[in-house]
Amino acid sequence: MPELPEVEVTRRGVAPYVEGHAVQAVVLRRGGLRWPFPADLAERLAGRTIGLTGRRGKYLLLDFEHGTLIIHLGMSGHLRVLAPDVAPQRHDHFDLVVDGAQGNRVLRMTDPRRFGAVLWHDAGDGGVDNHALLRGLGVEPLGDDFSGQLLFERTRGRRVAVKQALMAGDIVVGVGNIYCSESLFRAGINPKTPAGRIGPARYERLAQAIRAVLAEAIVQGGSTLRDFIGVNGQSGYFQQSYFVYDRAGLPCRVCGAAVRQIKQGQRSTFYCVNCQK
Repeated sequence: MPELPEVEVTRRGVAPYVEGHAVQAVVLRRGGLRWPFPADLAERLAGRTIGLTGRRGKYLLLDFEHGTLIIHLGMSGHLRVLAPDVAPQRHDHFDLVVDGAQGNRVLRMTDPRRFGAVLWHDAGDGGVDNHALLRGLGVEPLGDDFSGQLLFERTRGRRVAVKQALMAGDIVVGVGNIYCSESLFRAGINPKTPAGRIGPARYERLAQAIRAVLAEAIVQGGSTLRDFIGVNGQSGYFQQSYFVYDRAGLPCRVCGAAVRQIKQGQRSTFYCVNCQK
């Protein structure tokens, strides 16, 4: 599944082609993905100019004066910017046609497993953070509000394992399975440790590790996930820097002990028993 770095890489790739450009047409090739497409989406957007692009967790946001288009890539989705004469393929479900100095461009969403979403939030309903899918999200890990002190305060009394607390999304948003495992390794924290038993100093190391891991992944174009490709058709290569994720049985890059794999909340967790206490 595309995680925060992949979505941010997508946002940065899309932005130059859509920000400040007017929508010429909307093409829907099915009734919806995870949820139905808004019935009047084409009428809402035709002729309207896209403002800034944004991201909230794993949701990509295209801002308009009268609302916000919310796009989620789901398990297997990706966006590409194409020439208008590129024929759609089987899993191409949504096109946003925009004008451009060199002619129209198509922002096309491909989603083979159809767990993604294209939704609309009307400005009359308040800011986009009021949308049902966004209002309960935690702070952005790359934003100014994120810190070790926040992690410490929000986990007092919580017995759940720290990895599951991070991935729940109500404290901090967008720290998915890959980058959570890598961040916990860099911070030297065992993923099974109850969240409420970790002190402020260790949480500060964890917050710094999360920021560093996500920033590095964005620079490297994200990870080469099975279904994810960037806007330019290329995959990221952060996976070449993994310390523990998907390395079960291989030697730890720091101490040489075998990396272990366990299940937490139906997700695979990878860690080094020597380096993570």
